[in-house]
Amino acid sequence: MSSPSNSRVPEAVDAWRMVAARKVFEGRIPLAAMARLRDGLVDAEGEVGYTMEFGTDALGVAFVELQVEAGLPLECQRSLRRFVLPVQLSQRLGLIRDEADEVALPPGYEALLVADDGMLKPAELVEDELILALPVVPVSADVEEVEREFAPTAEEVAQASPFAALAGLKKGHSP
Repeated sequence: MSSPSNSRVPEAVDAWRMVAARKVFEGRIPLAAMARLRDGLVDAEGEVGYTMEFGTDALGVAFVELQVEAGLPLECQRSLRRFVLPVQLSQRLGLIRDEADEVALPPGYEALLVADDGMLKPAELVEDELILALPVVPVSADVEEVEREFAPTAEEVAQASPFAALAGLKKGHSP
């Protein structure tokens, strides 16, 4: 295994050459540089740390193993306050040339379809994994659950009933 490269990670790398060289990259990316991820965040303060290791396993399957660590600023849907969701993930992506190759991947691998030219964009891989890690409904762990049930008032029930609206129309237009 080669030692990690702390130099600036290239915008694009040839996946198959990186696999052959067993290349390892590690670095940091500001959240502000991830335009697609920013849409799901309350702000873009912070950065993402990652390690990306290319190689082949004992079965000869080409892979890139991704370790990602970040704090994602989100808005809690209960309290409507900003909170930082800690994300730590490890994902082994099996590199495939054709979608049909996905069935041959061992358990525990996610498929990553590599373009015909073999080029991958490391920052996009990191961003894709973080987008997948975003919760559908962000809720801060330190917000207490709302235990109380709020029963609607008689007036609210009447307003919510479609027949109440019809009854109101009928009263206003009596012959």
